[in-house]
Amino acid sequence: FRGVAHENIIIGNTVMYGATTGESYFRGVAGERFCVRNSGASAVVEGVGNHGCEYMTGGTVVVLGVTGQNFAAGMSGGVAYVYDEDGLFAKRCNMSMVSLEKVESAESSVGKVHHLDQPDEITLKTLIENHAKYTGSVRANAMLADWASYRAKFVKVMPNEYKRALIELAEDKALVAA
Repeated sequence: FRGVAHENIIIGNTVMYGATTGESYFRGVAGERFCVRNSGASAVVEGVGNHGCEYMTGGTVVVLGVTGQNFAAGMSGGVAYVYDEDGLFAKRCNMSMVSLEKVESAESSVGKVHHLDQPDEITLKTLIENHAKYTGSVRANAMLADWASYRAKFVKVMPNEYKRALIELAEDKALVAA
């Protein structure tokens, strides 16, 4: 392999299709339909083609680079974190079922409802640390070296119905505890 990993496609179309569990780390860009129908796996990749996270129902995806068009079409569960370096991700994301949120610091998200019961910053940073460890990714290491600056450019892709369900579960849990 020659070149910059986050600028080269290293895995083909539909990788992680229907994944139910486990973790995957890819030092490079995925083709189209990355993590389509993902229902529980965690994955880190350095870019994706069109239709990433389409029909995703669970799991966690981290994209450390550019996405193609129609990201998150039909996404009803799980969470994706996308590094929005150019500030144009919202134009490439299918917003029909999701909302875009900032990735808050762990300190500022105390008391809020979380995917995987932990603050987004912890989930995101842990996956990027694992990606750096397992792949030697230059991009991941650069992000970790200047974490506060890079975290500010990540966007959380949150399915609207999943967020509603998490809030309802937290409210029910609070009622039972009372």
